[in-house]
Amino acid sequence: MPSSASEPYDLTVIGAGAAGLAGAGAAARLGLSVALLDASGQPGGQYFRHPAPALGARRPQALHHDWSAFTHLRRGLASGGIDHRTFHHVWTVTRDSDGLWSAHALTGADGDGDRPARVRARAILLATGAYERQLPFPGWTLPGVVGAGGAQAMLKSGLVLPGKRIVVAGSGPLLLAVASSLAGAGADVPVVVEASGYLGYARHPRALATNPHKLLEAAVHGSALLRHRVSLRTRSAVTEAHGTDRVEAVTVSRIDRHWRPVPGTDRRIACDALAVGHGLIPQTELVTGLGCATRRTPDGTQALSLDDFQETSVAGLWAAGETGGTGGWQLARTEGELAGIAVAARLRGEPTLTGSARVRKLRRRRDRMRAFADAMAAAHSPGPGWSDWLTDDTDVCRCEEVTAGRIHEAVTCFGAHDARTVKLLTRAGMGWCQGRMCATAVACLAASGTAEGTVPPSAERRPLAVPVPLGVLGALEEPPSTAESAD
Repeated sequence: MPSSASEPYDLTVIGAGAAGLAGAGAAARLGLSVALLDASGQPGGQYFRHPAPALGARRPQALHHDWSAFTHLRRGLASGGIDHRTFHHVWTVTRDSDGLWSAHALTGADGDGDRPARVRARAILLATGAYERQLPFPGWTLPGVVGAGGAQAMLKSGLVLPGKRIVVAGSGPLLLAVASSLAGAGADVPVVVEASGYLGYARHPRALATNPHKLLEAAVHGSALLRHRVSLRTRSAVTEAHGTDRVEAVTVSRIDRHWRPVPGTDRRIACDALAVGHGLIPQTELVTGLGCATRRTPDGTQALSLDDFQETSVAGLWAAGETGGTGGWQLARTEGELAGIAVAARLRGEPTLTGSARVRKLRRRRDRMRAFADAMAAAHSPGPGWSDWLTDDTDVCRCEEVTAGRIHEAVTCFGAHDARTVKLLTRAGMGWCQGRMCATAVACLAASGTAEGTVPPSAERRPLAVPVPLGVLGALEEPPSTAESAD
């Protein structure tokens, strides 16, 4: 810990999931003072989300296959050297005139606390994870339609289900985990609807062979689905949700390799909830505005470009976990520890730390799991034909109620061939979620008028990562400069 409140930390870690906990723990063990900032009230991130103590859950580990790994990570918080600050919603990161970094945060459960915070440090580790990618379809705004990860979060943190009869749909390995969790908690899950197939993994035999634990995970989820009699429909998608006050049924259609619905294959399935998601999008907004380079992942998202020791293209900024591309909690933990050691090596002036046997092992493990992550992303990459699901009156931007027809008009009549221009013409992405729900869809629809017809590779560059009251902005104070600090 810094010796006084005015002194900076060595490292600020943003996000207390697997990557953040591992990075903070590794840095603290090597003698660094660490501030760990997280928007939640308890550590664990999305994967290790768990009920609040007030709910009195007797066996929270029953909702996880890897609870022992989380308890090991959590013990690091009690070992000293880490200032864990809960309910800190970081809205921007800045480089101060004295060369230090400042992480600015709103406080309080909903960011409505009385006192915003500024945490200064010599280095930053971004471990903010990812959010779900949604592709709209008619009826997706009905009550009872939730994100696949959202349904799992409801169960893990609130011990509640989004419905009694739940269809799970979208694309990606998360669907199997969600379906097995919901079914295990007592929900009737009639079907998992997977838009891709699993044969794409066969194109990457080396990645499969070097990651046997991933095959074991698939086997565990597969056996759970068999036990609960949950059917699996691949190369299929939910193309419409039906209902008045709540979803009552969904239409499931066969789709071709481009994700276009095959005529005459529609099947209606009764349900009172739909959990749907098409993979994850790295949450990088805090640092792309600082000029950090990004790379296009095999499934069309933008992730941070990182070096062999998890540093971004901006010196002093490291990242770990889903910010570098979706790969699961084990990869996130590995990258977090690697980054924590690398930061310590830099700040302590001991480059030999990065040449240790432990670091070599972490790098090999990271490279092996990252190769599998890329194979997974390629296998579940959305096809361009998904937009054929839409009708002109389908809402694409839920917050601003911008329809597919209005976006199509902006593209065809006003020449908007990128998401930013569509946003300026229609307000798509200007609502409360700031495009997290609709950005992918808007970009795809905007690109449909270009020769490429794919999502344009443009990372978000926002000065504010979360909504911030004007009063907070007006009350910001300049940090002391190097000259002022010397006086």
